[in-house]
Amino acid sequence: MRGFQKNKKMKTIKLNGALRTKSGKKDAMHLRREAKVPCILYGGKETVTFSVIEKDFKPLVFTPEIHAVKLDVGGKEYNAILQDIQYHTVTDHIIHADFLEVVPGKSVVMNVPVQTEGTAPGVKAGGKLQKKLRTVRVKGPVEKMIDVLRLDVSKLEIGDSIRVGDLKYDGLTFLQAPNITVVGVRITRNVVEETPAAAATTAAAPAAGAPAAGAAAAKTDDKKAPAADAKKPAGDAKAPAKK
Repeated sequence: MRGFQKNKKMKTIKLNGALRTKSGKKDAMHLRREAKVPCILYGGKETVTFSVIEKDFKPLVFTPEIHAVKLDVGGKEYNAILQDIQYHTVTDHIIHADFLEVVPGKSVVMNVPVQTEGTAPGVKAGGKLQKKLRTVRVKGPVEKMIDVLRLDVSKLEIGDSIRVGDLKYDGLTFLQAPNITVVGVRITRNVVEETPAAAATTAAAPAAGAPAAGAAAAKTDDKKAPAADAKKPAGDAKAPAKK
C-alpha cells in the first residue's frame, strides 16, 4: 500500500522498582527528594504501589518510540506499558507514573508516534508537508503493537494525503475517525500566486498589439471624415436653386 514503511514491533525495557511501605503525599514528597518517582501498577489481579529511580525512566521517556515494560518490583515481575506520566510544571522532573499491567489475550490502547520518511514530490513543486497528527491512537495486543508509525511520503503530490482510514495493520485497530488526515501536502501561497501571474503574462501579449490596431482604426476614420464633410457644402449649394 502506498505510503507505508515496514514498522517494527515494540521493544521491551526493564525497570526495577521498590515496593512502597507507606502511602500519602508526605511519603511521595520524601521519595521525590531522593530522586525517586512514586508509581502505581493496575489492570491485573492486584494493584501495586512502588517507586523507581527517576533517571531509570530515560530510555523509556526520552525516545521517539514506545516500549513495553518489564517491571521487577520486589523480586516479582510484571509485563506492563506506561499508561500515564506527570511532570513538575516548573522543573520538568517526573513526579508520578502509572503503569498498566498487560494481560495475555487482552488488548491495550496506546498512542503511537508518527514519523515521516522520504521527500514528497509535492514539496519539491512548492507545496508544504503537514503532519496533522503527532500520534495515532491504536488498539491491539501488545505482541502486535508497533513502536512507531512510519509513513513514506515520497509519492505524495500537492493535495495528496494519508488518512486514518488508509492505515491497515494486522491485529491493530486505529481509533480516530477514518477521514482524519495524518499527513498531507497542501498548496502554499507561493504556488497560488504563481498561477495568476503566469496567466497575466500570457494575456499581456495580445493586449500589447491593441493600441496599434486602435491607432490604425483612428487613421482610417480621419481619412474618411473630410470626405463626408466635403459633401455637406454641395448639399447646401442646391438649396437656393429650388426657389
